[in-house]
Amino acid sequence: MSGPLYSPNGNNKPTGEPLIVLRQVFKKYMSLGGNTVALKGIDLQVHKGEFLVVSGKSGSGKTTLVNMVAGLDNSTGGEIWVNGTPVHNLSTEKAASWRGQNVGVVFQTFELLPTLTILQNITLAMDFAGRYSIRQRRERGMTLLEKMEIAEHAHKLPSAISGGQQQRVAIARAMANDPPIIVADEPTGSLDSVTAGAVLCVFERLLDQGKTLLLVTHDQDVAVRGDRVVTLVDGKIVAGNVSWEAAYA
Repeated sequence: MSGPLYSPNGNNKPTGEPLIVLRQVFKKYMSLGGNTVALKGIDLQVHKGEFLVVSGKSGSGKTTLVNMVAGLDNSTGGEIWVNGTPVHNLSTEKAASWRGQNVGVVFQTFELLPTLTILQNITLAMDFAGRYSIRQRRERGMTLLEKMEIAEHAHKLPSAISGGQQQRVAIARAMANDPPIIVADEPTGSLDSVTAGAVLCVFERLLDQGKTLLLVTHDQDVAVRGDRVVTLVDGKIVAGNVSWEAAYA
């Protein structure tokens, strides 16, 4: 497998062993209507500090791919190694515990709990992981909201803030336990262009802090900001280690 394509700006300088490795990963969904193979022998490596864009049309398997990396779904075959852990061998319960400290997940629809305040949505993630004391959780939650520039909304419910602000909260929640990897599935898909640009700037600040980012998108304006594009068609990688322009040339 070829190595990662470096950013022309020199922002992406992975060294050593890859942080994420997929080897011949398959995923089959079975239903009464028949079987669907979502992933067909995926091989992929991602290094620490890399901003990898996963692209493809609806139904191409891109969401399934990042869900495998995050331990949100089980593979049918193959190996998935993330930060030294064989995720393909984890039970659902162990995967949830592992994910709490290793992978932060950002969803397109935010997935904030509507009856909890903004701050409570963030501290809840720390409650599950049991990584900080009760006092530290509140302090860290407020610090994260300050970094996202929405601390003044800490005690509001999600319905009281805008979509862009809710996405910032979702990113703060993903960072609650300081994971090395962030997985984002169409995080700007429901946002206007100005708000989407602001959210991407937040992600880029996380990259500056040494985080690794896997971002699913079908938006060219979003994809060109990544270090590398992996394009899926019908469950297979048809272009990898290339820029968006090269992938669609």
